[in-house]
Amino acid sequence: MALLHRAELRPSKLELLAGWLPGRQWFAGEAGAPVTRVAAYRFDDPAGEVGIETLLVRAGDGPVLQVPLTYRGAPLAGADGHLVGVIEHSVLGRRWAYDACGDPVYAPLLAAAVLADAGQAEEYFEVDGKREVRPVSMTLTGSRTGRPVPTGPVSAGAGDGGVTVVRVGDVELAVVRRPVPADVPEAGGLAGAWPGQDEPVLLAYAR
Repeated sequence: MALLHRAELRPSKLELLAGWLPGRQWFAGEAGAPVTRVAAYRFDDPAGEVGIETLLVRAGDGPVLQVPLTYRGAPLAGADGHLVGVIEHSVLGRRWAYDACGDPVYAPLLAAAVLADAGQAEEYFEVDGKREVRPVSMTLTGSRTGRPVPTGPVSAGAGDGGVTVVRVGDVELAVVRRPVPADVPEAGGLAGAWPGQDEPVLLAYAR
């Protein structure tokens, strides 16, 4: 489960992305245009230290872009090239936001969603000592491949055709940056849908 906080963020996540996205090779849309949120999903860090959220956004009237992010309470060593920016969080303090494809906590959780249909984390707020669950904004469907979820070294690199490649152990995963409806590969994939997008789009796949 993912604990959320009702907090003020400076800059907001979308403001941060408005400055970061146009510099990406896979960016499509209007540079300088406001970035709007389409949907989102989260994974849960087993250690409870890192926030892991994937945002589906648009820049102006551009196509939907997929941006996995991690939020950390301190800089991640060796990950300066994946830093999206720093956010001041009114509850948690300073948070370093990274492109999750370059964060080692993300890859095994993505692999579990792609290969074992591990799904998304349930999101909730603490209200007067009770959990208030927030409804999900989209659905996720992974594959049940029967393959073990890999462990081992994690790395990331650019791929072809608007994907970012994430490797964990001996498994290579492609994160689709401009997701559209597509068949899920036999090796395993993760698809998603949200209100207004009834036909599932391919979010990530094993290759």
